[in-house]
This record gives sequence, C-alpha cells and structure tokens, in this order.
Amino acid sequence: MSFDSDQIHVKPFVHETRKTRSLHFSIAEVQSSMELAQPDSLHLAYTRTMMGFLLFHPMPLRIGMVGLGGGSLAKFCYRNLPRADITVLEINPHVIALRDDFSVPADDARFRVIRADGSRYIRAHENAFDVLLVDGYDYGGLPGVLSSKRFYDDVFDCLRPSGVMAANIHLGHAEFPLLVARIGRSFNGAALKVEEHDSGNAIVFARKDCGLTSCGLEEVIRPETLESAEWKLLQDAFGRIRAALKERTS
Repeated sequence: MSFDSDQIHVKPFVHETRKTRSLHFSIAEVQSSMELAQPDSLHLAYTRTMMGFLLFHPMPLRIGMVGLGGGSLAKFCYRNLPRADITVLEINPHVIALRDDFSVPADDARFRVIRADGSRYIRAHENAFDVLLVDGYDYGGLPGVLSSKRFYDDVFDCLRPSGVMAANIHLGHAEFPLLVARIGRSFNGAALKVEEHDSGNAIVFARKDCGLTSCGLEEVIRPETLESAEWKLLQDAFGRIRAALKERTS
C-alpha cells in the first residue's frame, strides 16, 4: 500500500464568491483558487510561475505532480499539453473527494489521480517523469517528508534525463535557505529560486544532468488551445524566471 491507511487527514472546505471557488484547510490560507468563468485557467500567480518548467523542458511527455489541491496545474496541463501523460499524487482522500467541485477531469488513458504518499511513490519510480511539480501542502504546511534531502535525492532519481522539478516553498518557511541549498545538493548544482512576494511563495527549479544556466531557455510556442490572454500571463511569469536566472549568473 502506498499510503498510511490509519493516518487521519484534515478535511478541507470550499469557499465560494461570485467569481471564484477556493480550497482551504483554514480560512487564513488559500490552498487553491478557481475562476468560475474559466475553471481551467491559473488564477494564482505562483501556479503560473510553476509552469516555467516549459522554459527548460517545452515538450514533456510524462508529468508528475505531488499534491492535487484544487487541481489548477493538473487541469491546465491536461488541457494545454495534449501530448503529455499526467500522474497526480494526493495522500488526502478528502481533497480527492472534491475533484468534481473544481472541475478536475475524470481519469483516462493519459490522466490519473492516485491516492498515494508522494514521497514513497517517487522513491519507488525511477526515470518516470520529464517534469515533476511539487506542491504538497497540508494543514500543517510543507510536510517534512516532502522537503528532506532524501526526498530531493529521490526526485532526482525519478526524473528522466534533463528532467525538471518545480517546487513551491513558502518564503516564510523557517528553513527556506536550507531547503533551497538542499535541492541544489541533490541536483549537483545551484537551484533557481523565483520569489513571489505578493503571495509569500517561491518556486524553486532544478534540472537533472544539465544545469539551468548551461542549457539556456527554450523558445516556447503558444499551444493552440491556450488563449492569448492566458499566454500573456505566462509570459509575465517567464520574464520573472529569466530575470532571476540572469541575476544569479551575473
């Protein structure tokens, strides 16, 4: 079994306004947010920054995600990267139970949501993904098993050659600098952090076998299914990533 069946999981709740629906573990923290008029769009800025993996791996065939939340990244990738096979790992059954509330697509041949302990699953699957998105928060924040040196070592092993990890880490985490350094050690080089001060998040990128600085930034072509307004929002995020990379190498 890939999860602890005896573990007690906090049940999230849904808060809805006239324009949005959001997932919460507490009223003070938004885990995920969806625009009712555009359920497949990326409403929160940090999720658009996480899509910056496209700068380093523009055509991934296998994408893994640790943490479902409201499914923002899962829906966006499913709609706009039609060649990609997507596996979402979520340990909390109460989160999975809300997938219909957030218009998460049903499982099919190229998309699946698996109830699993992400750390154990990653450890057991080497060379499985071109891209891994790590956004596995619970009521207590970022679990230790998803931020340990062993976990990041396992992430390195689970990625295919030149595979990319994008991890969401709160800037206010007591060990934030340590975690960024830990990722760098696991990936045999410095990780790239892109800070989102408005939300208090940072997205940390790392690439297997090829440093982010030496590989350059690929030109990413807008998918036909992606509206130009959405594409423009991604370009703003891509610009912040390019600026962070330039600052690190200057």
